Amino acid sequence: MGTKSRRGDLGQAPLSLSCFLIRGGKQGRDPEPPEAGAAVPGVPDMSFRKVVRQSKFRHVFGQPVKNDQCYEDIRVSRVTWDSTFCAVNPKFLAVIVEASGGGAFLVLPLSKTGRIDKAYPTVCGHTGPVLDIDWCPHNDEVIASGSEDCTVMVWQIPENGLASPLTEPVVVLEGHTKRVGIVTWHPTARNVLLSAGCDNVVLIWNVGTAEELYRLDGLHPDLIYNVSWNRNGSLFCSACKDKSVRIIDPRRGTLVAERERAHEGARPMRAIFLADGKVFTTGFSRMSERQLALWDPENLEEPMALQELDSSNGALLPFYDPDTSVVYVCGKGDSSIRYFEITDEPPYIHFLNTFTSKEPQRGMGSMPKRGLEVSKCEIARFYKLHERKCEPIVMTVPRKSDLFQDDLYPDTAGPEAALEAEEWVSGRDANPILISLREAYVPSKQRDLKVSRRNVLSDGRPAVAPSSARLGASTSAVATHATAPSGGLAGAGVRASQSGRCWEAPGVTLVCCVRPNHSPPVCRAQAPAW
Repeated sequence: MGTKSRRGDLGQAPLSLSCFLIRGGKQGRDPEPPEAGAAVPGVPDMSFRKVVRQSKFRHVFGQPVKNDQCYEDIRVSRVTWDSTFCAVNPKFLAVIVEASGGGAFLVLPLSKTGRIDKAYPTVCGHTGPVLDIDWCPHNDEVIASGSEDCTVMVWQIPENGLASPLTEPVVVLEGHTKRVGIVTWHPTARNVLLSAGCDNVVLIWNVGTAEELYRLDGLHPDLIYNVSWNRNGSLFCSACKDKSVRIIDPRRGTLVAERERAHEGARPMRAIFLADGKVFTTGFSRMSERQLALWDPENLEEPMALQELDSSNGALLPFYDPDTSVVYVCGKGDSSIRYFEITDEPPYIHFLNTFTSKEPQRGMGSMPKRGLEVSKCEIARFYKLHERKCEPIVMTVPRKSDLFQDDLYPDTAGPEAALEAEEWVSGRDANPILISLREAYVPSKQRDLKVSRRNVLSDGRPAVAPSSARLGASTSAVATHATAPSGGLAGAGVRASQSGRCWEAPGVTLVCCVRPNHSPPVCRAQAPAW
């Protein structure tokens, strides 16, 4: 009875951190309760332990768009190659499709949703199936493609999309002896393109002059699975079929670091550079379990973090957002997208959430940050390829405020190239030129792509244009400081009118006027020429 009552009393004690029971003390007296914050013998210190890790991306959720905003009746390629099969930028969506008698890919304006006619024109200049495509980060109308016909082709897409099949590329790059499965543009240097083929050779091209800059043919003994540039384009990392991850300096042609057997499994792996220089890899364990790992290039002996996901057999394709340090992992053949936040604190890789759907994905494309809808707190948008359609999936951070969210949208890489190809070859490096997403911008009109020994791909550079609200502020500022032009400037943009003298302020799209009574100049916004 006594034992039962004592157990019953203990069972009534509330279960909380403030409840404790200590036996001992002098002559059977219970000791005084410890002071707040003092350690209790035999009880782990949980006073500062975080139950839930704080993160502004913890509640990110994915949502597919409505059916009328999908791209229907697209015959996605069935070629057996672990590529994304899809590339997207703020103007166009490109998808590798089935084609008879060669290789082709579809280029659609983002606004052309709904059912796509079977007779819709394609880019069809390759004589073999297309394996990989990549949009130029510095020109939204230029795309590169690699094919089984051993060539790399660069294409200029008309500003309003294709009206007829495009069969003539601007430039054909020939140098591989086997099929070309990887094409990727340099992140900061204009017209620099990397290609890798099944001949285990990496070639780097100056597309503006159609010449081969570097040939790296002794660094990979087996098939190259993928290649990823670092933030400033001074190095790239690669994943190879020999289970090694390599970090390579392309201009010197040297191996900077190598990790053998980064993942023990024999199935395809991927490696990408993060913004801080670390390397993120996906692969398989010896027991064919899918893995994620984070590596420090200064010490590749052991991974900083290693996580096992599941036992599926599809290759994991990582998509990295350097602005938010979030990695989205999509498995080919899966019906889900997992996303993780990378931090400087252990365990470094923090699981956030999973987006799941019913249909498996054949491929995936990711929209650059400057193409997202900032007003809706959209931090990522994926274009999921089904067997017969492409479905956009929007990743959103729930926020109640309609104001611009500075913490979600730091300055991001813009479309302006930081270097010319010749500067990069001479040894210069530069980080991407950043733009603010606070104000919407309008790209300038792209010029036609021309290739010559002295010319570059295209001089058309999308620029940041202020919004109407911000333009009003700029107008008042210029009006305050504007002065009438001197007589020596007559004829240089100055014109006379009944209301006084007018001129165009240099560098600003404004028209300034001085009235006859010598009142302060008045400046008004002038619509751009385009």
